[in-house]
Amino acid sequence: MTLLPALPILLPLCGAVFCMLLRTHLAAQKGVALLFSVLVLGASIGLLAQTRDGSVAVMNVGNWAAPYGITLAADMFSCVMLVLSGLLAVSVFIYACFDLDTERIRFGFFPLSLILLMGVNGAFVTGDLFNLYVWFEVLLTASFILLALGGEQPQLEGSIKYVTLNLLSSALFLAGIGILYGMAGTLNMAELAHVVQQGDRGGLVTMVAVMFMMAFGIKAGMFPLYFWLPASYPTPPAAVTALFSGLLTKVGAYSMIRVFTLIFITDPDFLHVLILTGAGLTMVSGVLAAAAQYEMRKILAVHIVSQIGYVIMGLGLFTPLALTGTIIYLIHIIIVKTNLFLVAGAIRRIKGTYDLHELGGLYKERPGLSVLFIISAMSLAGVPPLSGFFAKFTLILAGLNRGAWVIVAVALGVSLLTLYSMVKIWTYVFWKPAPEPLPDRITASGGKWLAFLSPMIAFTLLAVGLGIFAGPVFDYAQTAADQLMNSDAYIQAVLGGG
Repeated sequence: MTLLPALPILLPLCGAVFCMLLRTHLAAQKGVALLFSVLVLGASIGLLAQTRDGSVAVMNVGNWAAPYGITLAADMFSCVMLVLSGLLAVSVFIYACFDLDTERIRFGFFPLSLILLMGVNGAFVTGDLFNLYVWFEVLLTASFILLALGGEQPQLEGSIKYVTLNLLSSALFLAGIGILYGMAGTLNMAELAHVVQQGDRGGLVTMVAVMFMMAFGIKAGMFPLYFWLPASYPTPPAAVTALFSGLLTKVGAYSMIRVFTLIFITDPDFLHVLILTGAGLTMVSGVLAAAAQYEMRKILAVHIVSQIGYVIMGLGLFTPLALTGTIIYLIHIIIVKTNLFLVAGAIRRIKGTYDLHELGGLYKERPGLSVLFIISAMSLAGVPPLSGFFAKFTLILAGLNRGAWVIVAVALGVSLLTLYSMVKIWTYVFWKPAPEPLPDRITASGGKWLAFLSPMIAFTLLAVGLGIFAGPVFDYAQTAADQLMNSDAYIQAVLGGG
């Protein structure tokens, strides 16, 4: 047994406690939050190094062996998500130190964000479904408060829609857990995989699987119950939106991938066709809604929906290559989407608006910021040789190999419309002259400005690097996908005590 799987949970909790103890010392809060986010990233990298050979790191809390106790289990897929969440937390905290107003920091942005990080990481490493539900509630509570932090009317309206739909999702999830426990007598995911595969309860298992699909689909932002996302994500400050875009929907997607590759694999002809249909509708509805928007943050928020469709597409295809593409796409979208929200927040900080009609001429005024935007925007659209191209190429190749011509055509068409949306932002914000020149609200020079841009620079370099070094990334993602397709090692590691 190793203690490493617990560190990404315990470290954010400790950081949140210290931040609350220092609630009147805002500068100290910033330092503590940054320190603990770096520690979380370091622990996640250590866990990734430990599992790079394909092993599974297992911890039985209190030394109660699975399936009777609380089990934490981290395979390669979990560790990739942990590293990404740690990297995102470090970057957003640096950004927030320069961008977030004093009032929101005083009201608890940093401890709440660390609690959110704890919930996210708990969902990534938990080994049983009830604790997955608990971690969902932890991150839901923290995210709801973060969304409403500041008390502005749009934030309150968005937060009510957010919490209402997510409570519905939690209710579906809890009902599915109850039925599953009554059927199998356990909620340990490794034990459930064994029981469900050995049993003869096809119809009941399929019904529970659909309930889980709906619950996780709502949290991930899938069609048709995704409308809470564009109603709520554009309302808080850029740091909060970036944190949400990089983490919250991805936890829903991760959970769906985990249960539909480990537990619900007995009726693929029905379930994966249903997932693939949902993926296609999610892509199309999200990208069409984005094409109609003329407010930068709303365009980016609705594009979260369409991009989740690509992630779920790989699960629906359910081949090793498709799951490889899904993992690569998750890495790509977390980095690129977060960066686009950070750049949008920087533009709002400089010019005071997200409205495309009021902006213009930033290519000449802020050439550095323009480069940061265009690289991430083209990566989102899938332009080579950036990260998005290789992620989409892998998924499309997997679709062609399966003969899934419809979803491939949808994915290609949505990529073109994504390019249209990104070019629209570029044309309005950076290329065309401003209709009425807006004065700069901050000075774009000096070390402070460079520190403010540093998270965006890092994410932009990652978007380029993931494209240039696509081979090693593909090899690692392929190994992780093979683990998901062949769950025997995970089951043996958990039930065998590690």
